[in-house]
Amino acid sequence: MEIKSTPVYLSLLKRLLIFSLIAGSIAGILYFLLPAKFITPALPFLFLFFIAVTLINSYILIKASQKKFLRYLNVYLLTTVLKLFLFTAIIITYVLFNKADLVPFTISFFILYLGYTTFEVVWLVSFSKAGKP
Repeated sequence: MEIKSTPVYLSLLKRLLIFSLIAGSIAGILYFLLPAKFITPALPFLFLFFIAVTLINSYILIKASQKKFLRYLNVYLLTTVLKLFLFTAIIITYVLFNKADLVPFTISFFILYLGYTTFEVVWLVSFSKAGKP
C-alpha cells in the first residue's frame, strides 16, 4: 500500500514540535521552581536526543508501512529493540562519566522516555487507524 510519506512525516514533525515545546515549557518552569540539584544540566540535550530518535524511528516506520504488513511488524520490533539498547547505552555511558549527576539525569531521561514513547505510540495508533501500515 503506497502512501505519500512527506505529508505524513510533516504532520508528525508538526505534532512532535508542539509536544516538545509543551514539554520544554514544563521543564523550564520546573527549572525555576526546583532546587538546582534536581535538574540535570543535560536536559536540553536530552530533548534534542529524544526528538531526533523519534523522528528517525518514525521515518523508518513510515517507509516500512509502504511494504507488506509483516515487513512493517519486523521493522517496528527491530527499531524498538535497537532504541532500548541505545537508551541503555546512553544512560550507562553518561553515568560512568558523570556520577554526580546520576539521579537527576536518570529521572529526567526516564520521564522524557515515557513522554516521547507515549507520544510515539499514540501517533502510531492514529497512523495505523488511518489505514497506513
